[in-house]
Amino acid sequence: MKKNVAVGIQDYAVLRENDYFYIDKTAFIHEWWSSGDAVTLITRPRRFGKTLNMSMLDYFFSVDHADREDLFEGMAVWKNEYFRSLHLSNSGRTLYFSQSFW
Repeated sequence: MKKNVAVGIQDYAVLRENDYFYIDKTAFIHEWWSSGDAVTLITRPRRFGKTLNMSMLDYFFSVDHADREDLFEGMAVWKNEYFRSLHLSNSGRTLYFSQSFW
């Protein structure tokens, strides 16, 4: 069955819950977390997925979404046991996300 391409949806959960076409970018979580950087600057042109990636990170790391493992099942990040436990534990880590549109 063909999947619909959702234009303008920037909420990771909405894309996954409605089974819209989505190119798996969850490997970014592994790459970003493993880098150990204190600060990460993500610069990309307009309409390049920055907000969607921030939404994905929010759903993965936020304690508010700790029960939403369904959003990541079958994705690249979920194949790694360490990252499955990292999502499920949310062991008191505090991440700060800031977006700026200039």
